Amino acid sequence: MIYFDNAATTGVSPEVLDKMLPFFKERFGNPSSQFYEAGRSAKEALENAREIIAGCLNCDINEVFFTASGSEADNWAVKGAAEAGLAKGKNKIITSAIEHHAVLNTCKYLEKHGYEVVYLPVDENGTVLPQTLKDAVDDKTSIVSIMLANNEIGTIEPIAELAGIAHEAGALFHTDAVQAAGHIETDFKALGVDLLSISGHKFHAPKGVGALITRKGLRLPNLIHGGGQEKGRRAGTENVPYIVGMAYALKFACDNMEENTKKIKAIRDRLISGIEEKIPYVKLNGHREQRLPGNVNFSFKYIEGESLMLWLDMNSVAVSSGSACASGSLDPSHVLLAIGLPHEIAHGSLRLSIGDLNTMEEADKLLEILPPIVEKLRAMSPLYENK
Repeated sequence: MIYFDNAATTGVSPEVLDKMLPFFKERFGNPSSQFYEAGRSAKEALENAREIIAGCLNCDINEVFFTASGSEADNWAVKGAAEAGLAKGKNKIITSAIEHHAVLNTCKYLEKHGYEVVYLPVDENGTVLPQTLKDAVDDKTSIVSIMLANNEIGTIEPIAELAGIAHEAGALFHTDAVQAAGHIETDFKALGVDLLSISGHKFHAPKGVGALITRKGLRLPNLIHGGGQEKGRRAGTENVPYIVGMAYALKFACDNMEENTKKIKAIRDRLISGIEEKIPYVKLNGHREQRLPGNVNFSFKYIEGESLMLWLDMNSVAVSSGSACASGSLDPSHVLLAIGLPHEIAHGSLRLSIGDLNTMEEADKLLEILPPIVEKLRAMSPLYENK
């Protein structure tokens, strides 16, 4: 199989698995059990993981709080900031039209509970223009949530500038960095944000572990109540093996980022140029320069993206038509509609997401397989026949 869906998930690397295994067996203790060695050993591993992640993201060790997913981290950030803001007379939330559903559906939930939500438009590249935020933010705004990099079209947003605008109005700023962490420099202090979400399975850690980085001095209401884990901020016994895995996976990704980025960008650029040269009536979606190293998103006019996926699957190539979290929906991507694509073109889109394990040979193989599939599907399309 050629796997070009790394934005959906990545496999756990052997090095990461080796770091995790002792915490399933010999060092299986509960980190809250500090009266004996097994518990202290687990606690030591937990805090070491926190220190590793803080080093990778340039934040303080006390700013790292572990969660069960990126979605939980997003929910905690947005709901917590909204609740805290309401106590100060602020009931407005600002986000963008192209956020992941973990943020969008959280905002829709809060709308039903009396909050005002503003969904900022984006330009044709998927960029949130700073002026649109300036026009929308005011002293009633509790939080602005804009993703660092889009999961579908790969566009990287001007987060530092946007965070500065939010802070001038007295609002908190959250960025969903799930697709960015481990793939581009993700510097908590340099970005100037208050809250930042990550998810381990996007960079060769297991599914089911994430973190919310919370600026020192900022205390949001808890999302999950119970025991006193995570300094009383997030109840539930910490998943030590997975947290250890996420920490080492992020360290491996950051330590090798320069080398991996060079390789991945070369494969990405080969795919982009090859598709544009070999297949007519295509459109590259997302910013051509300010995009994730491994993201390729094309619209293929006159055909359905789902048909393309199925034909590629029959040829042992795994790709996506958008976010894996929305793959069961028949609706066109909200991201592609937000950048101005009509429904019929948005339906014909394909996302290729390249990882460090992919090769140039796999890219060349795809460029052999894809054009005849597109040609075959277009031959069956009345839209293409009447173009």
